[in-house]
Amino acid sequence: MHASVPIVSALTGVVVLFFGRKLFWLCVAAFGFAAGVELAPQLVQDPTPLVQLSIALVLGFLGALLALFLQKLAVGIVGFAAGARLAVGLAATFYVEYEKYYWLTFIIGGIIGAILLVALFDWALIFLSSLLGAHLIVNAIVLPTTGATVLLVGLTILGVIVQAAAFRRGRAVPA
Repeated sequence: MHASVPIVSALTGVVVLFFGRKLFWLCVAAFGFAAGVELAPQLVQDPTPLVQLSIALVLGFLGALLALFLQKLAVGIVGFAAGARLAVGLAATFYVEYEKYYWLTFIIGGIIGAILLVALFDWALIFLSSLLGAHLIVNAIVLPTTGATVLLVGLTILGVIVQAAAFRRGRAVPA
């Protein structure tokens, strides 16, 4: 069961990396899944891989339902979740004792993410889904810190390029 979370995470990451804007419901489900993976240790002390996967799948399923039935609300929630995750990731990267301020960082990052995603929906979704997809892939692979950072940046840029090209083709007016 130990390999299930990274495998599901990596496969979901690939799809979200390249099709996050187009498959909005899947992107929201992936955000829920990623949030579940990150929040499981906060909710349950030393969760087993099965408990961690279960929490992630439940939050992913709830995210997909929200996206399908309550899109406006889902946009705000996805922005919140993505902004919160990004803020915590940045805090962990640049501040050694970030755990002291985990929830404050999580909430402030979430609010900023929600505002940005609502205001700049398509482009924010392209960037955030690319970042999330890259994050899911990188976390599924054991790499040194420098390698993980380079891969995260490279995959995020690749995802943005692929999704932006598809977005522009979709918006092009036929002659």
